[in-house]
Amino acid sequence: MIKVIASDMDGTLVRNDHRISERTINAIKDAQKAGIRFMISTGRSFEQALQTMEATGITCDYIVNSGAEIRNPQKEILQSGCMDRKDIRDVYDVFKEYDLLCMFVGENMDYCIGSKEEKEQRLIQHIYTFNQNMTEAEIRETEFFHSMMDKTRAFSSFDEMEASGVKIIKMFAMSNDLEMLREIDERLQKNSNLAVASSFENNLEITDVKAQKGIALKAYIESLGYTMDEVMVFGDSMNDYSMLSMDFGATIAMENGAKRAKEAAKYVTRSNEEDGVAYVIEELLKSMQ
Repeated sequence: MIKVIASDMDGTLVRNDHRISERTINAIKDAQKAGIRFMISTGRSFEQALQTMEATGITCDYIVNSGAEIRNPQKEILQSGCMDRKDIRDVYDVFKEYDLLCMFVGENMDYCIGSKEEKEQRLIQHIYTFNQNMTEAEIRETEFFHSMMDKTRAFSSFDEMEASGVKIIKMFAMSNDLEMLREIDERLQKNSNLAVASSFENNLEITDVKAQKGIALKAYIESLGYTMDEVMVFGDSMNDYSMLSMDFGATIAMENGAKRAKEAAKYVTRSNEEDGVAYVIEELLKSMQ
């Protein structure tokens, strides 16, 4: 019997306009009323995930930063997996070799290397990924942009950041040069200490190898007293692969998902544009009546 549902956000729970449909919101709330625990499992930071979820009125657990951080419904940090300092340097050196700007995600702050102006442009680019209907001027006016500016510190150099002793749980970069990203991906995959994945075709997300969605979800649900066969997971991209390929009770990929993600899952549902998550939850609840 399914007692936990864990869902990715982008390309899965949310539609292409980065909003969650009323049908999906209602399905999740109905599942919670039926005693099923709902969890978000996303590559987004906690703040970015919360921004979307708070508008729905849904209270839930959060596995964020691709599995590097776990928070309970009270928003308390229960676990964060920091990257090794040498691995951080190695990844940064590869990005620098390709002249690719990256962001560093900390436990309570984000970091970048460069000037204040460069920090602004990186945050605008990142927010635009989730709000492509907005102009740069409109993004600059949002409360979320100003919040991100306050929570992101710019260091003048990597050495300065390293000397500060900040803990890094995730690194990510974005580029429309997909061939370059594939080349970087192949290089970083050779480091067995790292988990390298993508939420979108134009980004790379790097965490410690133990900080992956599937591993984090398994540890968390077992700490709560659930077993793997009681868990249903949804995902669409390669940063969901660790969840979809593990032996949870039901692993479900979206029709719009990556080929390997769909091959790893036990089932495939309708696309995110067709409310595939809501459809499965509705069918699950019918079967429980």
